[in-house]
Amino acid sequence: MRTLRGHQWPLVGWLVVVWVLLWGSVTAANVITGVVVAVVLCLVFPLPPLGLGLRIHPVGLVRFAALFLVDLTASGLRTVRQVLSPGPLPCAVLAVRLRCPGDLMLTATAIAVSAVPGSAVLEVQRSTATLFVHVMGADSDEARDGVRRLETLVVRAFGTRAEIAALDSGGTA
Repeated sequence: MRTLRGHQWPLVGWLVVVWVLLWGSVTAANVITGVVVAVVLCLVFPLPPLGLGLRIHPVGLVRFAALFLVDLTASGLRTVRQVLSPGPLPCAVLAVRLRCPGDLMLTATAIAVSAVPGSAVLEVQRSTATLFVHVMGADSDEARDGVRRLETLVVRAFGTRAEIAALDSGGTA
């Protein structure tokens, strides 16, 4: 007989919330039927536990948030100046190999890079941990350094000890 594992209870709770939202009102009947439906779904379609490797480092998170906001502001102002200035707008597509090849760090870094005005991640090559980034009006070395700096901030905010050690040693995790 199948039983619910500890990692499935948050999913049951989430499914109950979705069930109640779908019905549009919080009643005892909706909550009870939501629990029954959620438990049956989790028993019939069990999910394996996910090891995300996510660690939240409060100091790194505050540093990431502060420097990211500064970067967003500076990049936004630089992008506006470049777009409004006459003449051709220099653009480039760069390949930037990251030092932490884990899926979570690749994804978080790609999201952070894409959020910065004047840059967009065009492709992520998972096998080599490479981001292909379109940048507007930036020097190639400066743009690569910016991507690596964002990676460092992301890893120091959310990375595992091994990923942080890889940054410190200059290698890959």
